[in-house]
Amino acid sequence: MTFQLIINIIIGIVWMFLSENYTFVSFLCGFVVGIFLLYLLNRFIPDSFYFRYVNAILFLIYLFIKELILANIEVLKWVYKPKLDMQPGIIAVPIDLKRNWEITLLANLITLTPGTLSVDISRDQRYIYIHAIDLPDVNDTIMSIKDSFEKAIREVTG
Repeated sequence: MTFQLIINIIIGIVWMFLSENYTFVSFLCGFVVGIFLLYLLNRFIPDSFYFRYVNAILFLIYLFIKELILANIEVLKWVYKPKLDMQPGIIAVPIDLKRNWEITLLANLITLTPGTLSVDISRDQRYIYIHAIDLPDVNDTIMSIKDSFEKAIREVTG
């Protein structure tokens, strides 16, 4: 992935020098041409096409913003509800992520989403303990975390 990115940046710089226009827009045009060339020549390069990871990162950002908005609406409903009949609790969510930074990213995304808080990670890094404001169905909550944030993080990391 980094090899292709370096090649693409070099193509952008060469484009900028060949066009004799030393602006960011000229570099960006060369960068886009580089993406197109790397896509066309992808079968001759041993790595997978790195722009796939950019799409996965953008999807993860979109997913977080969507979950953030939905969680804010849910918390707002709880705040204005006259009767608090919520079921708070702490659950252990099994995780399939292996690297420390992946687990940290998952814990931070969960903590930044209103209504949930990452409490701890097990010593063997197979479970993350989460406090939630309302847990009507524990299995549904676990599956929603695994199918959204964890799956998107796995897509980003390949």
